Amino acid sequence: MSRRLAAAALLLLAAPARAQELPEGQSRAEYDAWLATGPGVRGSVLSFEAWQQAAGVGGVLPTWQITRTASMWRQCAGPPFEIPPPEHWPGMAKTLKFVRDHVRPAIGPVEAVSGYRNPALNACAGGSENSAHKDYFALDLVPLQPIARLELMRRLCALHARAGPAAQVGLGFYAYLRFHIDTRGFRRWGSAGPAGDESPCAVLERGGDPLAPPLPKPEPMPVLQVPPAEPPQPPLPIQPPG
Repeated sequence: MSRRLAAAALLLLAAPARAQELPEGQSRAEYDAWLATGPGVRGSVLSFEAWQQAAGVGGVLPTWQITRTASMWRQCAGPPFEIPPPEHWPGMAKTLKFVRDHVRPAIGPVEAVSGYRNPALNACAGGSENSAHKDYFALDLVPLQPIARLELMRRLCALHARAGPAAQVGLGFYAYLRFHIDTRGFRRWGSAGPAGDESPCAVLERGGDPLAPPLPKPEPMPVLQVPPAEPPQPPLPIQPPG
């Protein structure tokens, strides 16, 4: 019974966080509506799915998820879904294989909430100039099974240290349970640590708490205003003896 209660508690804790992470206007129904906007869209999707099968990554994640763009697509007047240029597809094959072979065994099933971002959308959404989303190496993901944020960090950081270097994996952590995976270069980042600018993995490695809030920035020392020195007074004239 205690295990069931603990699992239920985790589910309740995870549900609000996951609701915060799921993109608006990018559901399966809205994908189907986008797919029906014209034969060109459907044709490009069919070509993309045929490529996935040929590359050995068909069905790792649903096409409607890995074609989601940025969560801010509406504010940026961008597309909610987009098929990247075919020259960018090979990078996603590597990333999907890593998700299949390493991420899912570590944390269970995941949902993709952001994939390709064209340069204009990436810039508007605040993405890095060198973002791996622009050339379709990157996916932002959320776990579908209940898991505490600290446990998610521990498992993904251990996975990244073990399998990340050989696969050239980038691992980033965002708010709640959202995290980033790409296969364009071994690196890691986040907003943990005393200054709020470290990967949680680095904090865990030195035995720290990656969920601890950053330390407040020290107040700047007040600048003392030194009054300007008075100009020297001319010497008093010497009076001759009377």
